[in-house]
Amino acid sequence: MMTLRKLTAKLSLGLTLALYFSCTGDEQPTFEPPKQSTEIGKAHLWLTTGDRSKLLTRESDLSVTESKETQLPTISISPQDKMQEIEGFGAALTGSSAYLMNQRMSSSQRQQLIRELFDPEQGIGISYLRMTVGASDFSLSDYTYNDLAAGESDYSLNRFSIAKDKEDVVPVFKQILQAYPNISIMGSPWSPPAWMKTNGSLIGGRLKVEAYEVYAEYFVKYIKAFEEEQIPIKAITVQNEPLHFTAGYPCMEMTASEQQVFIRDHLGPKFASENLNTKIILYDHNWDNTTYPISIMNDPQTKSFVSGSAFHGYGGQVGAMSLVHQAHPDMGLYFTEISGGEWSTNFSDNLQWNISNIFIGATANWSKNVLMWNLALDQNFGPKNNGCQDCRGVVTINSGTGAVTKNVEYYSIGHFAKFVSPGSFRIKSETQGNMNGINQVAFETPSGDKVLVIANDLSTSKEIVVKESSKEIQYNIPSKSVITLIWK
Repeated sequence: MMTLRKLTAKLSLGLTLALYFSCTGDEQPTFEPPKQSTEIGKAHLWLTTGDRSKLLTRESDLSVTESKETQLPTISISPQDKMQEIEGFGAALTGSSAYLMNQRMSSSQRQQLIRELFDPEQGIGISYLRMTVGASDFSLSDYTYNDLAAGESDYSLNRFSIAKDKEDVVPVFKQILQAYPNISIMGSPWSPPAWMKTNGSLIGGRLKVEAYEVYAEYFVKYIKAFEEEQIPIKAITVQNEPLHFTAGYPCMEMTASEQQVFIRDHLGPKFASENLNTKIILYDHNWDNTTYPISIMNDPQTKSFVSGSAFHGYGGQVGAMSLVHQAHPDMGLYFTEISGGEWSTNFSDNLQWNISNIFIGATANWSKNVLMWNLALDQNFGPKNNGCQDCRGVVTINSGTGAVTKNVEYYSIGHFAKFVSPGSFRIKSETQGNMNGINQVAFETPSGDKVLVIANDLSTSKEIVVKESSKEIQYNIPSKSVITLIWK
C-alpha cells in the first residue's frame, strides 16, 4: 500500500513536470523500455567443440543486427582491406594414401570418402592436394621416374616412366578430379634419380652439377606425363626439406646457393622455353630458416622465375612467414606440411593447436594455402617407408575393412576448406577489448560471403561481438571450441 508520504512526493513530481512543460511549450515525454535491435540478416554458424559433442555441426543461425555501442570484446571486419588471395586447403595424397584408397576400400567406400573429403556440401571441400614426385617416407617402396642399375645413366631420359604411380596414385587422382575438377595439385620431390646424385643413392647426397640440366628436363617430363593423364600440376617445390638429408628414406641436401643456381640457370629457363605455367616454389622446409628463401629471391634473375616459398611447421614459429613477406611482398607464401600423430592424442588440444597455429596462423601470416601431411593412413599409421612411425592421417582407413575414421585434422581442414573457396581473399580483422585465448582470421569469398574463423582456447565461454560496417553479430563462443561464421 502506498504511504501518504510517497503519494505526496509522486503528486509533487507530477505537478512540477506539468508546470515545467506548460511553461516551455514542450510535450511531456513518454518513458518506454529500450528498443530491441532490428534483425537485418542471418549468419550461418558451424561449431566443433573440444569434447567432440559438436563436430563441424551446423548450429542455429545468428541474427545480424544494426551496429550499436558495446562493452563486449569486438572483432571488426574490413572487407575493403584485402590481403593475399587464397588458393586452397587440404593435405598430401601420398603413395600410402593412394594405395589405401585404391586397394583397401570398395568402390562405394572410396566414392563416399571422396565426397566426404572434397565435396563442400556433403564433406569438407578440400581444394588443394600435394603429391610426392616419386617416393617419400609414405610410399610402398623407394623409387623415382628414372631408376637404373648402379653405374648406369640416362641423360636423354629415354627410360623415364611414371608406371609406378599408375598403380595407385594416378587412378585415385583421376577419380578425385573427375568429380571435383578444380582441385589444385602441388608436386614435391624427395630425391632425384640416384644416378643424378653425388652418392649414387636415393638417400642423402647432392645433385651432381653435371645433372642440373637433365634434372630440369626431368621436372618437365613429370609435368607433361601427368598432364597426359588429365592431372594438371599447378606448382612444384624444388626439393622437399632440403636441409634434412640424413633420413632413412629418399632425401637430398640442397643448399640455398645450389637451389638458386638450379632455378636461375636451368629449371626457370627450361619452364619458360616449354611454355609451362606450373609455378616454381622455393625452400619447402621449416619456419626456423627464413634466410634460405630470402637469399634466393634477393637475386632478381632467379626471382623472375619464382612464384614464392613454402614452409613446414616442425620447427620455428609461424610468424617467420611474415618476415619473408616483408622482404618480398610481391612473392607468394605457402604452407605445405604438418602432421599429427600419436605423440599428441588429445582431441581438444590438437584442435586448438591446428586451428590457431597452423590454419589461422599461416593464413594470418600471408600463406595462400594450408596443407596437412598424409590424407589417409591405416590403423598402424602406415604403410610406412622408413620415416615417421606414428604419424596420423587426416582420416584413418582400416586396411582390413575399408572403414573410415575422421581424425581431428579432418575437422580442422573443414572449418576452412568447406567455406573459404579458392579465389577468396583474406581481409582485415582487428580486435578490441580482452581477447586473451581467442584467435581469429577473416576472408571474403568470390560470391561476397564474409567468413570468420574463431578459436576459443579458454576453459570458459566467451561472449563477443563481430562488427562489419553498420552490422554486427553477437555470440557466446563455447569453451575449447572453434566456430566458422558466414554472412553476406
